[in-house]
Amino acid sequence: MSLGRSGYRVVIVGAGIIGLYTAHHLARAGAGPILVVDRGFLSTGGSGRNGGGIRQQWETRATIRLAREAVEAYRRFGRDFGHNIWFRQGGYLFLAENPAELARLARVHDVVLSEGLPSRLLTADEVAQRVDGIAEGAAVGGAYLPTDGTIYPFPAVWGLYEAVRDEGVEVALGVEAVGVERDAGRIRGVITSAGTVSATTVVNAAGGWSGDLSRRCGLDVPNVATRHEILATEPMKPFLDPMVVRASDGLYFSQTMRGELVGGLTVPHPPGTQRGVPSSPRFVATMARALVRLLPRLEGLGVLRAWAGFYDDTPDGFPVLGEDPRLPGFVHANGFGGHGFMLAPSASRRVAAAVLGERLDLDPKEFSPARFLGPRPTDRAERLQLG
Repeated sequence: MSLGRSGYRVVIVGAGIIGLYTAHHLARAGAGPILVVDRGFLSTGGSGRNGGGIRQQWETRATIRLAREAVEAYRRFGRDFGHNIWFRQGGYLFLAENPAELARLARVHDVVLSEGLPSRLLTADEVAQRVDGIAEGAAVGGAYLPTDGTIYPFPAVWGLYEAVRDEGVEVALGVEAVGVERDAGRIRGVITSAGTVSATTVVNAAGGWSGDLSRRCGLDVPNVATRHEILATEPMKPFLDPMVVRASDGLYFSQTMRGELVGGLTVPHPPGTQRGVPSSPRFVATMARALVRLLPRLEGLGVLRAWAGFYDDTPDGFPVLGEDPRLPGFVHANGFGGHGFMLAPSASRRVAAAVLGERLDLDPKEFSPARFLGPRPTDRAERLQLG
C-alpha cells in the first residue's frame, strides 16, 4: 500500500479507539495533515476485543474525572458521529465476598460519591435483587453506580473511522510503524512498512503493542502486554441489567440486549506480544466453573465463542499520556491496561492537547511518561483494574 503524502504534521500509530479519537480532536483543531497507520484492520487490537464496559468507579479522583467526562461523550456519540453505539447505562456492580473486600469497595464508594456520582453500597440482599439467581452466600455486599454501563465497541470504531476520513485524516490500514527518524534529538520522520514519511510528531496509540513500538524507537518503557480472554454465551431471556465484577478475582460479565452473557476472567499467560492472542481451553473451563458457582442457573448454558486481547499494563495502573522528555515529538497515548475504551474520549483530548503544545490539566506524577524516569512515590497508584 502506498501513502498519500511524503510528509505529515502528525503520524498516529494505532487505528483503535484512542488513535482515532486523537485524530478527530487534532483534525478539529486544524492540526493536519494527519496520518493514522495500523498494522492490521479496524478492530484488530483491543478496540475490537473488549467487553464494552464503561465505568466511573475508580480508586483515584483523576481517573474518575476522566471516566465521567468519557461517559458524557459516549452519551453524545450518536449525535456527534451519527452511529448508534447502544450505550446502555445499566450500572456496574462490584461484588464483595468478604468484609475486607467490602471495606475496600466502601473506600472506593466514598471517593466516587465525593466526586458527585450517585454511588451506592449494597447489602447482600440488595445485590441479590440486582443479580437474579446469585448463589447464597456468594456476596456479603457490593458497590453500585447506576450511571455506568456498556456499549458496542464496533460502531464506535467505525463511526470515528468515517468521521476522521471526512475531516481529512488519512488512515492507512495494513501499514506497520517500525521506527522513527531523528534530527538533533527529536522526531523528524516515521519509518513504516509502506515507506518513510516526514513528521514532527508521532503519537504512540498502539495499545498492547505500544511498549514494543517505544522500545523500537529507543525508549525504555515499563509497559507490559498481558493476554486476557473473554467469551460470549448463547442467548438467555434477559435477567441482568448491570455489569457484574467480582472484586476478589476480577470475574466480570454483562448481558447484551440480544441476551448473551459476555465476560472474562484472568488466567495467567506469559507477558509480551510474541505469542499472539489465541484463546485457551483452560480459560473457557475456568470461566465456566466460576460463572456456574456464582450463578447456578447458568449450568448447561452453551459458549458460542471465545477470544483474547492484550492489556497494556503499567506498574501504577495509570495510562501514559504526553510527550516523552527523552524524545521531543514522541507522544504517548498508551498504558490503559484493559480500559482504553472507557477513557478514550477524555484521555485522547489530553493527548491532542500535548501534540498542540498545550498545558495539560493532568498531574504529571500520575500520567506523564516522565514519572518512570525517577523515584516513584508510593502513594500514587490506580489499582481497581477489574472489569
